[in-house]
Amino acid sequence: MCTAICISDKNRPKEIPQNKWLKEGQEYEIIFTTLCKPQNEVGVHLAEIDLDESCAPYEFFLLNRFAFTEENLKLLQELIKNCNDTDFSITELLEQTVLQEV
Repeated sequence: MCTAICISDKNRPKEIPQNKWLKEGQEYEIIFTTLCKPQNEVGVHLAEIDLDESCAPYEFFLLNRFAFTEENLKLLQELIKNCNDTDFSITELLEQTVLQEV
């Protein structure tokens, strides 16, 4: 698991209720990552928020809503490598990821 800080809580889809939405500046624990098709974006599942069937079609938050310390980015890399259903480049992910010093 890896802790991340929400850097964008903008543009909440109407299907996701306010009580299941992110809060900018708050820390969250990422417990699962996956590649979301057809958008070809990395999605994350959080320990604190369960996007259940009431939030359909949304199941994950986009990774680009979060920032990581350098230490936690390394943990995230390991988490992504250990996920069975990923088929994207870690290098591409790192180029798109925002580092934030905490």
